[in-house]
Amino acid sequence: MNTSSSRPSVGAIVYYLLSVTLGLYFTFAAVQGDYGVFRQVEIAAEAEVLQAEKAKLTAELAAIQNRTKRLSDAYLDLDLLDEQARSVLGYVRADEVAIR
Repeated sequence: MNTSSSRPSVGAIVYYLLSVTLGLYFTFAAVQGDYGVFRQVEIAAEAEVLQAEKAKLTAELAAIQNRTKRLSDAYLDLDLLDEQARSVLGYVRADEVAIR
């Protein structure tokens, strides 16, 4: 009987298959997992969208605060008050033309 054979042992085959399987799993997880490369790109894109929305809302808030200040008791803008009163009450002056 010849004890030296050219075939690898079963343990070596199992070891290499396990190593390849784990390598493929970790590669897949690194690319498409919860903390993978694709998820990081999605998070970055979502952050850009949210930053743009935040800038838009900040500008809108500043405009609302400006109008609120202009209608406050401490600072009264008569033109804005006149515009708001006529808008709410539906009044027009005799020299104006109303287009609906």
